[in-house]
Amino acid sequence: MTDNQTVQAYIEAWTHSIESISELVAPLPEGSWNRPTECPGWSVRDIVAHIIAIESELLGDPRPIHSLPRDLRHVTSDFARYVELPVDKRRCHTALEMTSELEYTVIRRARALRNAKQGPEDLVRLPLGPLARDVPYHQLLRIRVFDVWVHEQDLRRALHTPGNLDSPGALITRDFLLPQLPKAVADKAGAPAGTTVVLDVTGPVEFLRTVRVDAAGHGTVDESISLAPDVQLTMDWETYLRLACGRGRPGPVTVDGDKELADRILANFAVTI
Repeated sequence: MTDNQTVQAYIEAWTHSIESISELVAPLPEGSWNRPTECPGWSVRDIVAHIIAIESELLGDPRPIHSLPRDLRHVTSDFARYVELPVDKRRCHTALEMTSELEYTVIRRARALRNAKQGPEDLVRLPLGPLARDVPYHQLLRIRVFDVWVHEQDLRRALHTPGNLDSPGALITRDFLLPQLPKAVADKAGAPAGTTVVLDVTGPVEFLRTVRVDAAGHGTVDESISLAPDVQLTMDWETYLRLACGRGRPGPVTVDGDKELADRILANFAVTI
């Protein structure tokens, strides 16, 4: 694809996921908004509030003025405080207020994306508070697809409404997460030089990848097959997603080879913030 086609593919995937979220939460009764999710400390309402907040900030809306409570145990860093503030501000909002604000935000953001003048490589601001930085426009869109689709799946699990595990957002998320596998294996789990680790993922999105750790301890990932890896991890797509995004250790994961190394890899599998 050309760069412009890639941008359009990201916009279409974002639209698919965020509209799916809007449709998913629109009929929810008031009590369902308080259901806990796998995001520590966050309910269904909180995830929707987070999505609204980030998309609103990208639209140039000012951040809310709000004093964050000091007893939120899941808030442990400056970045977490930045993310939490607009979420906590909306914790008193009703279901109707939440769905109305989400729908209005989606309409505004979709219009802004259609009318955007930025080229794929033009630098734009990624609003992440203390981690904010300038990134190419296509990268910002890719990050937004990843964030929105992953949170769509958080909501679906909390509401027991599975779906869209093979949607455009799922494929973009796969390609977003895979290059970070060497970080989990070589850097975080400390796999020794010469190690090979095979990841076999089944289900709606399936793939086979091998992570190799070179003599200097650096990891790379490729699609070639290793016939005798030190570790092979076999899991389904949703399990891989939840592990990579720090949603606990959901299982089942089949381990072949060095079980001690496999346990270290699985304990350090999360590569998201």
